[in-house]
Amino acid sequence: METLNNYLTVSAILFAIGTIGVLTRKNAIVIFMCIELMLNAVNLTFVAFSRYLGNLDGQVFVFFVMTVAAAEAAVGLALMIAFYNNRESIDVEDVNMMKW
Repeated sequence: METLNNYLTVSAILFAIGTIGVLTRKNAIVIFMCIELMLNAVNLTFVAFSRYLGNLDGQVFVFFVMTVAAAEAAVGLALMIAFYNNRESIDVEDVNMMKW
């Protein structure tokens, strides 16, 4: 039987994996994927609390978070493509080289 604690535990583990990935990786695409993982962990928490409390407010917030995640992915990937075209690399350490 699933309880709220099970969902929150899975969500915390996913969020921790995403945080570790953001802090330790150098590849910008992997960092964006870890940010998406963190956002999905938050979505899982919203849905779990929404189901536990019996209202739909958390599920409505999930749609807003998914919208922000889609916009972040589109803008972030466009920036990475532009950066790759200029520098032939998507390493985060090379971003400080972008001086006009």
